[in-house]
Amino acid sequence: MQQPLVSPGAGPIPSVPSQLPTNLFRYGEITLYSTHGFPAGTALANGAFRIFTTPLGAQGQGYVVGLTKTETNLKEGGRIPSGQAYDVYGVATQILGATTNAAGQIDFQNAAFDTAATILNLQNIVNNGVLAWDFTQTNVDICPIMLAGAGGGVFGAVSQNAADVSAGAMNNGNGGIWMYRKHPVALPGATTFAVVIQFGVHASAISGEIEEGEDLSVAIRVVLLGYYKSVIEIG
Repeated sequence: MQQPLVSPGAGPIPSVPSQLPTNLFRYGEITLYSTHGFPAGTALANGAFRIFTTPLGAQGQGYVVGLTKTETNLKEGGRIPSGQAYDVYGVATQILGATTNAAGQIDFQNAAFDTAATILNLQNIVNNGVLAWDFTQTNVDICPIMLAGAGGGVFGAVSQNAADVSAGAMNNGNGGIWMYRKHPVALPGATTFAVVIQFGVHASAISGEIEEGEDLSVAIRVVLLGYYKSVIEIG
């Protein structure tokens, strides 16, 4: 009987599976994010606004044009891709100042919170907003917005010169992520979910001017930080 070729002194040939694997697991660390726009004049009191429901390129969540990569990275609204599990270990919330176009809709998301009126709107959202999971038949509170990537509420510095011109900006402090550090939320593949931004009765409407004749709009972007595991079929 023909013997296999082995090096002198080598140990026994290790056993190997009789079949090749049919799939491999791939792991990684990514974020899922979604944004809701609040044009000037939007009433917030007792409001509940669902996000992670509108996919990339579609209209919705306060936007009259399709959402771009800045607003979301979901290819399918409200669903984890099939064959991919996702564990959320952190939640962040970013509040964006925006300009308002002639039709009263969100225009450019580049406005600074650097005046009394704009800072008031930022504080209004940080102090009154609450995040919650919205699954098919279950709602679970996450935390107030001031704990979702803020941890200290409004942060920054603004100064005015003799000409009454402001310099600086305020934000909600994208600092330490407070939620799910020890016990991540598991979202299995094909899970249907959304996040709800809720406001109480004491929240005021989006109002105020960025500068004379330019109304302030606001956008809220929620980011889910976590790990994914996907199956790669190879046979």
